[in-house]
Amino acid sequence: MTTLLPLSARLAWWGTAWLRGHVVADLVVDAVLADDATHAVAGIPGASATETLVGALARLRSLGATGFGAAFPAEGDPVGLGGPPAFNADALEAGEGVVVSGAGVGLVPHRTGAAIVWTAHPADRRQLPDVGEADRALRVALLESAEGLARLDVARWRPEVADRLLNLRHREALPAPEGLPPRCVDLAARGLQATEIVGLALEDDGGAVTAAEIEQRRGALVPLDRAARRALAAACSPEAWPPS
Repeated sequence: MTTLLPLSARLAWWGTAWLRGHVVADLVVDAVLADDATHAVAGIPGASATETLVGALARLRSLGATGFGAAFPAEGDPVGLGGPPAFNADALEAGEGVVVSGAGVGLVPHRTGAAIVWTAHPADRRQLPDVGEADRALRVALLESAEGLARLDVARWRPEVADRLLNLRHREALPAPEGLPPRCVDLAARGLQATEIVGLALEDDGGAVTAAEIEQRRGALVPLDRAARRALAAACSPEAWPPS
């Protein structure tokens, strides 16, 4: 069994691999769709109608695309986004997006039943932490969050979170295309693991009895959430990858 990457991570990894000649278009479609019925792309410059995923890839390459990079923004932390405001707002609402380097296009996924429609926007260049920086920040955040949650007796109110923190080396494999740096695959897996820990810990307020206690728990998790999203963005953005 493998962990399913977020939509934007899948498009970023497999779209970049296709641009670089490591995979064929059929493999990109299979990997990006996963269990979805179909994906379409609306609003690409020069397109008179909604494109299929394969058609959109070809059109973006003709516009000068050199890579697909993911963004995982949250309120107050628009990591992976460089503007303009319309693209940032759409990606922030979705919690993710893709920036197509060289083409000046940003893509944001919107689900309708079993289908995904990617909305295209103009997109500006962005700044990202590189893989090494994101890796170090995630390791520090995991350690600090684990210590903070231990002080708050996480094992009592969320034993499954404590179990995850004690078994950080046990991660499910991530499907990745040819040509992807192994360090990025590992960083993405650890970023997803941290995101899952945050989501599990924030599912409800557990045995907290005061507002102050709830706020302390959230305070221990916010830095980890930020580091996890940055790790995912760096691992899924070729401009942040180490030189090959």
